[in-house]
Amino acid sequence: MASAAPTILHHFIQGRSVSGESNRFGNVYNPASGQVQAQVPLATAQEVDAAVHSARAAFPGWAATPPAQRARVLFRFLDLVERHKDELAQMVSREHGKTLEDAKGSITRGTEVVEFACGIPHLLKGEASENVASNVDSHSMRQPLGVVAGITPFNFPAMVPMWMFPVALACGNTFVLKPSERDPSCPLRLAELLVESGLPAGVLNVINGDKVAVDALLTHADIEAVSFVGSTPIAEYVYRTGTAHGKRVQALGGAKNHLVVMPDADMNQTVDALIGSAYGSAGERCMAVSVAVAVGEETADRLVDALRPRIEDLRSGRMTIRPWRWVQW
Repeated sequence: MASAAPTILHHFIQGRSVSGESNRFGNVYNPASGQVQAQVPLATAQEVDAAVHSARAAFPGWAATPPAQRARVLFRFLDLVERHKDELAQMVSREHGKTLEDAKGSITRGTEVVEFACGIPHLLKGEASENVASNVDSHSMRQPLGVVAGITPFNFPAMVPMWMFPVALACGNTFVLKPSERDPSCPLRLAELLVESGLPAGVLNVINGDKVAVDALLTHADIEAVSFVGSTPIAEYVYRTGTAHGKRVQALGGAKNHLVVMPDADMNQTVDALIGSAYGSAGERCMAVSVAVAVGEETADRLVDALRPRIEDLRSGRMTIRPWRWVQW
């Protein structure tokens, strides 16, 4: 039986889906079958400019919207994400390969930031101090920057975007999101849900692409700040390029952890934690352990002795790893 033709995805600009114009496409694979299930347009610099222009035009009205009204939009968005969680998890699983349970967990981690952003009116308060010096009073206020951008990785297509845009939007900024071209459907759907929540057109735009799109965002005169999550070499590139063009840049590079094994450690528990963390979710979580450091030779010998039978169980199929824990067959 012939496989279905790949779905052609779109950008999301000015509150609606917009077809790509570059005639360049990236393949979106089904990790379970290896088949191409969708094609995502890779934006030109001109298409990035259109997304930024949309966000720039929407900024004055959104910044002038009272924080309580902005928060109400996020309250409605939170409700819609909860109601559509199964749909969103299916999208994540279908394109990234997470189990449905793991995909739902990542969405929950994202919605926790939306919940935080719903309380933004209180956090946007300024400060005032009288007589900080003779006949001198001091006051501060918090104001939105303008158009800000997020560049997010493939391993958490729902969670990491929701770490970025809810707080930015609640603070009165407008946002251009450049998700990973490997699994863009969930971020596109989140943008649709935001518009359904009452977000004005242009306040959030999603532009798909590769290095061309990233460079266009990093050098665009109307982008005030950039947030990035990804590998360390690309984080360094994003930081250097963005700051060279006068932008505030948050560049979060590889955050793989070290596990330190102390002499008094419970080795069975340690081995469970080590293997589950290193290989759960295919090792694609930032919390994945890349290096285990044993304190002392005796500790190292005990650790190796405890690891050896577990590795044999994995190789033989007597034991498997689920995203967050060990499971014995």
